[in-house]
Amino acid sequence: MKKKNNTRWYVYGIILVICLWQVWAMALHRPIIPAPWQVAGNFVQIFVPKLSVHVLYSVWRLVAGLSLAIAAGIPLGLCMGYFSQWDKVLAPVIYLIYPIPKVALLPVFMVLFGLGEESKILMIFFIVVFQVTVAVRDGVKEIPQETYYSLYSLGASKIAVFREILIPASLPKILTSLRVAMATAVSVLFFTETFGTQYGMGYFIMDAWMRVNYPEMYSGILALSITGLLLFGLIDYAETRLCRWL
Repeated sequence: MKKKNNTRWYVYGIILVICLWQVWAMALHRPIIPAPWQVAGNFVQIFVPKLSVHVLYSVWRLVAGLSLAIAAGIPLGLCMGYFSQWDKVLAPVIYLIYPIPKVALLPVFMVLFGLGEESKILMIFFIVVFQVTVAVRDGVKEIPQETYYSLYSLGASKIAVFREILIPASLPKILTSLRVAMATAVSVLFFTETFGTQYGMGYFIMDAWMRVNYPEMYSGILALSITGLLLFGLIDYAETRLCRWL
């Protein structure tokens, strides 16, 4: 069953947020909460000459970190879910590291990898890879054993089992884990961009706040929100294309 087009619900959600924002601004009537139309005007004015470069840096870091996490987490999760020995060896390691607040390790990453792009990208990778790995492993474990019998009876190789059963069956779990990890990754990206850089949405927002330029600060928050919305929309689109049976 194909999913219906949810574009209009995105529009309804945006309208609701804008209305609540306007009511909040009118109720407080303070400079710290500018009206939506003020922020929209400032956003249009500064985006091309000032804000766009920060958005590009942040998107690059997010996409690079997520890509590395997917490239490492999916194969690892598939192997842990299918081969019981992999799961017995690696599950305790993941359970030990996974609960650690990853932001607490930021100083370690900065000492090891410097203040440049590497530490920020690897921080995002380190957060997302565990969520992807655990979700994929659990998705594989939920596949009924009977599903494999037809391929086994035909003498299928392990590669064929992965290609025809494990990967398709795990796709919904993979995309769900990415949705969950996205918000955390954006939050951590914002935090990492307040250290050792002059580019990125975290730096832009904190710099505007320090200068008490609230319209610019909210323009940065708006840009970060739009970036997240587009990435979530991209995941939803991928789900409609790759998981047509849902």
